[in-house]
Amino acid sequence: MSPPPLRHRIITASLLTVAALYFLVPVYWLVVSATKNSAGLFGTFGFWFADPHPVDRLTEVLTYDHGIYLRWLANSLLYAGTGAVCATLLSAAAGYALAKFPFPGREAVFTMVLAGVLVPGTALALPLYFLFSAMGLADTYGAVLIPSAVSPFGVYLCRIYAAAAVPDALLEAARIDGAGEARIFGGLALRLMTPALVTVFLFQFVHIWNNYFLPLVMLSDSGLYPVQLGLTTWTGYADRQPVLYQYTVGGAFLSVVPLTVLLTVLQRYWRTGLTEGGVKA
Repeated sequence: MSPPPLRHRIITASLLTVAALYFLVPVYWLVVSATKNSAGLFGTFGFWFADPHPVDRLTEVLTYDHGIYLRWLANSLLYAGTGAVCATLLSAAAGYALAKFPFPGREAVFTMVLAGVLVPGTALALPLYFLFSAMGLADTYGAVLIPSAVSPFGVYLCRIYAAAAVPDALLEAARIDGAGEARIFGGLALRLMTPALVTVFLFQFVHIWNNYFLPLVMLSDSGLYPVQLGLTTWTGYADRQPVLYQYTVGGAFLSVVPLTVLLTVLQRYWRTGLTEGGVKA
């Protein structure tokens, strides 16, 4: 098979370079701005360093208001980590059941799952608030954790992947050998579904980490805020305390670090899960 013409390769490389710059330039600006004080943030060229003291600047962010940013960061890790793990396990169980166990109404259930993928989260925030308020769970950790433990997209992906990656013959062989359904699922199916599970975990973690509207509706105690909502609160007070602009930029930079680490560690599984799940479907 002959390689594509040179002009096609040049055009492709140029488009990819433009796309990469489009996404990387804001990150570069954030890195540079996180090293500046308030005067440097507004009074110097935005894309170059000016008297950089990154350790001092970030220390100020972490210690401001008795370390409230660390509390917000811990809350985000709790919401995103716990929610992503629960959503991954529930999606794996539901997807595996929909793929491997025929029962009346299975396709109707799967259709409802697909409908859940199409419904935006903002449309459900207010009904969820009324429901959780009636249950006495509003303004608690559970108000954010419980909705985060459900991922319709995760169920869809796990169903598609389990149908393709978990052979029926292997399941029958395990049953003949005397293995129970729980053991087959935990010891066999989950291992075969690992790429899809990592993909679901990564997507759900990023979704919860960046989720702003649900915590805004559910929470009023600033001690329960995730980092995204907390930074928005700082921005709201920045007109009266200009130093909060600098703290917001530094806090935004720190909030990107966990996602960067997670994406770097799991990107191999993420690519595999997306590619295989889509192709095998």
